[in-house]
Amino acid sequence: MLFNSAIFLYGFLPCVLLAFVIAHQRYSLRAAQWVLLVASCVFYGAWDWRYLVMLLLLLSINFHLGGLLARRPSVAWLSGGIALNLLVLGYFKYADFFIGNLNAVAGTQYPLLRVILPLGISFFIFQKIAYLVDCHKGVVTDRDPLRFAIFVMFFPQLIAGPIVHHAQIIPQLRKDRLLPDVRRVSAGLFLLAVGLFKKVVIADWLGEYVNEPFAHVAELQILDAWTAALAYSLQLYFDFSAYSEMAMGLALLFGIVLPVNFNSPYKAASIAEFWRRWHITLGRFLRDYLYIPLGGNKHGQSRAVLAALTVMVLGGLWHGAGWTFVVWGAMHGVYLAAHRVWKWSGRFTLPQPLGMAITFLVVLFAWVMFRAASVADAITIWKTMLGMNGVMLPSTYLAWLDGSGLKFQQSSFINGIEVWGMACLLAFAMYAKNTHEALAIFTSTAPSRRSAFYVSAMIVVCVLALGRPTTFLYFQF
Repeated sequence: MLFNSAIFLYGFLPCVLLAFVIAHQRYSLRAAQWVLLVASCVFYGAWDWRYLVMLLLLLSINFHLGGLLARRPSVAWLSGGIALNLLVLGYFKYADFFIGNLNAVAGTQYPLLRVILPLGISFFIFQKIAYLVDCHKGVVTDRDPLRFAIFVMFFPQLIAGPIVHHAQIIPQLRKDRLLPDVRRVSAGLFLLAVGLFKKVVIADWLGEYVNEPFAHVAELQILDAWTAALAYSLQLYFDFSAYSEMAMGLALLFGIVLPVNFNSPYKAASIAEFWRRWHITLGRFLRDYLYIPLGGNKHGQSRAVLAALTVMVLGGLWHGAGWTFVVWGAMHGVYLAAHRVWKWSGRFTLPQPLGMAITFLVVLFAWVMFRAASVADAITIWKTMLGMNGVMLPSTYLAWLDGSGLKFQQSSFINGIEVWGMACLLAFAMYAKNTHEALAIFTSTAPSRRSAFYVSAMIVVCVLALGRPTTFLYFQF
């Protein structure tokens, strides 16, 4: 069930909200919490009830193991719990990857398992590992099973994050009242409307200039390749920010505040700042539960660089079972290492606009590897972007040159006009106020006719553009 589908927006969400309010007002907070848990199970089970059973079983195992660690910390039990979670993740996400590579290297012919990846399993597993570690450290004090289950299964963040920490959610569930006030409801509807607009109007439009070029990399020329790379960079930006904002907006409708997971990463003037803005909760998890345990900044520059490279390679592999993700992670590890060396060298600081431009360009080149079907395809696109595969022009540009005597072949992928739209979107992403800044303005004053008009217009456009819903890109991770 997708956030941008009619069945969710017109059926599931209104029914759950109504049941939640009735249970809270007529019965108790506990009854309302049960509504949230049951609704979350229905939301996930609508995809495949068998994987719902698996998630509930893992939930139960981790809850009881967390209780054991909270009462009696044990490195052995903690290691076993982490190993169990990673084993589940490894089987579903990486079994076929390792079998395929084993067959390629050793010449074996083991059949692939064709395992279907459960939605949200990567986020689910990281969340559980963090919980077990915190139980072992003795920082988990609330052991209520219902609140724990909601913390794990809450449907706005279940599929694609944010990777929430127990300390961010469970204390909110202990309040006497979950029903949101008018200001929180208006903020939730604002985030929901903006996120839906970004997804169905912007991200889905950009996808039209991504899928075909990346499926025919050998036929691209320089402008095609740059347009495809820019389109994907923007598509992923608006698609992921859309999900993050819709998740926050939906949670607010049930009185729960989720952490910000996306904060204008293309405004970053360095690669380190980019990772403080992109997928914030994943970066926080990798820092707290991997980078710092590997030594972090406490054991010299070489150790810090090696730790950063290791973390980013593993972060790339977390995104998907493929060499493209490994190379993408390694590229960002090298970027971060170069950034650290630059800072330690004490050289001058780049001007903000130049830093933003360089950061975006290296991120864009890395996104090509992230999206490509293979490492070879990514290299082909890179070569084309550097002008090694000839020059063709889109139809609009050929029309401008008509009569000039210059002869170019016509591109079959773009018409030339869409590039200007993408340039405007990039400028907007880099320099305009982001959704959270706009929300602060929206909620700081009494609702005006202008703000009501803008939100209503977005909703109307989204309703007209819904059509056949497309999945969010981060669902595949």
